[in-house]
Amino acid sequence: MKQIGLIVNPIAGLGGRVGLKGSDGVEIQKRALELGAIPLSRHRAAEALMLLQPMKNDLELLTCPGNMGAFAATQIGFTPLVLDDFPSDQTTGEDTKRAVHEMMQKDLSLLVFAGGDGTARDIYSAIQAHFPCLGIPAGVKMHSAVFATTPKHAGELAKLYLEGMARLHEAEVLDLDEEAYREGKIITHLYGHLSVPYRPLLLQNQKMPSSTSDTYQATAIAAEIIEQMQTGVRYILGPGTTTRAIADALNVEKTLVGVDVICDGRLIGKDVTQKQLISLIEAVPAQIIVTPIGGQGFLFGRGNQQIGPEVIRKVGRENIIVASTFNKLQTLHAQPFIVDTGDTEVDTMLTGYITVITGYKEHAIYRIIA
Repeated sequence: MKQIGLIVNPIAGLGGRVGLKGSDGVEIQKRALELGAIPLSRHRAAEALMLLQPMKNDLELLTCPGNMGAFAATQIGFTPLVLDDFPSDQTTGEDTKRAVHEMMQKDLSLLVFAGGDGTARDIYSAIQAHFPCLGIPAGVKMHSAVFATTPKHAGELAKLYLEGMARLHEAEVLDLDEEAYREGKIITHLYGHLSVPYRPLLLQNQKMPSSTSDTYQATAIAAEIIEQMQTGVRYILGPGTTTRAIADALNVEKTLVGVDVICDGRLIGKDVTQKQLISLIEAVPAQIIVTPIGGQGFLFGRGNQQIGPEVIRKVGRENIIVASTFNKLQTLHAQPFIVDTGDTEVDTMLTGYITVITGYKEHAIYRIIA
């Protein structure tokens, strides 16, 4: 019987839907809850464990109490071994590190964890060198390459590894300075590497920064999109330098890492939350403009969780505009775009082929997977 460890960061991703660009720090977590944020990491962990159900009788699951792992495990039908003396809800990075230390004393075959880049840093600081582990994506940013592309893919990848059908490779642990990120500055640090199972399209790539040579092409993309804009339509601009070029061309302010709304050439919503977005597009025509994350290919579910499944469902797939420079597409190495909204129905609706605006009167066709 193989034994796996599960650690869930209960507050991971808490700030995403409410536009806080992260969940690090007690004050940010408190603010997120005041804004109506709902913790989702437990449910994303359970979604990953669903893929391990066929192996349930051959697996022993070791985890922490309550929302730190046990709730997700029992929700799927596992009867886990639960470590003593751990909080079940309000946890810190020190709790994660302590859990890793205790699990390293056991005979684990694999450690899986649900969280974001901050959680990956905690795992890295405590785990034995080259020990097999895998991240279930549950954070806001997730620039690190240690996470599966979706929770389901995390479960699938864990299953393949336990069956001897996925090899290990070294993946980067990256994290952003969240304070700088909230000010629109992207400062990324490399903290080290973790050994994670690898299969193409199941494990996400490291995020690649935009090239300075993309500026001219982004301006051309903006000209094409602005020419197509319609009177009275509210345009939701996702984060990124490509979408900011649209705002610059209209001479309106755009938050680099936030979500903004424009209508008839005016800014009507700055750095909005999901709740505010839903209110702004109620009973009026709207379109979403997004750009994929370089190197990773995510359209929804990474860094733009404000544009959640409720917003996408209201707007409709036919009203989604995807814009990307050629350089950004090249960083994907022909891999498809990915969506991970947290809603299976919406993810399925988004899959298929979509037109990508790559310049003025220039387009490409690209595939979306979930």
